[in-house]
Amino acid sequence: MNTPKRHLFSPEGQAALEAICRRDPLLAFDFDGTLAPIVARPEDARISAALSRRLAQLAARRPLAIVTGRSIGDVRPRLGFEPAWVVGNHGAENPIAPTSAQTTLALDALRRHLGETEPALAAAGVRIEDKQHSLALHYRLARDRDAALAAIDTTLGTLDTGLRRFGGKCVVNVVGADAPDKADAIFALVAAAGCESALFVGDDVNDEVVFERAPLHWLTLRVGREPASQARFFLDSQSEVAQLLEQLLALLPARG
Repeated sequence: MNTPKRHLFSPEGQAALEAICRRDPLLAFDFDGTLAPIVARPEDARISAALSRRLAQLAARRPLAIVTGRSIGDVRPRLGFEPAWVVGNHGAENPIAPTSAQTTLALDALRRHLGETEPALAAAGVRIEDKQHSLALHYRLARDRDAALAAIDTTLGTLDTGLRRFGGKCVVNVVGADAPDKADAIFALVAAAGCESALFVGDDVNDEVVFERAPLHWLTLRVGREPASQARFFLDSQSEVAQLLEQLLALLPARG
């Protein structure tokens, strides 16, 4: 159910942040647009050294997870610190829930199809990224984004029933229909860590599943004002994440 959104640094947001810190939380963060600024070329994305230091300090105190659309192998070198867990491919690349054989076969068939249609997609300004557990069709750099998205729609057509697609910021993602999503991943990590609750920060369409399914005693934050978002509170921009981390360091003692 939609509820009125408030800034995290409002009195209500500060009270919610203090409350979650008393509930032994797992700390979970998206990567692009949350910890790292959105950039034109995804391969250029990095976390700032200052933010990485704060995250390392938090990871020494609390179970901390990165839950991202990138592959684990791609995102880990970009962090500058070692979290307790990294979950990739929007939840599909999950150490707790391996990819099914059905999904592997369906993704392989789509790979072959994309290989045949890649010249037409490239001409429309679409770049294909194969992340093993998912496929991403990027069109941020296309001259005509509407035409690029139409080319993607034509190429994907009717997907195999073993696959599902969803959008993002200038990208169309395809994963296994039975693949865990980000919410599944965070529920599993909360249980594995033995935590009472979770704090999750994200910024995109694929983070909404966490915002929608989060229990009332979790705290969810969206980076950027999006009236339709199900997150409980928002931050105005990615630059405010540093202030959030500072507050968490002030509020969270080392875990006993």
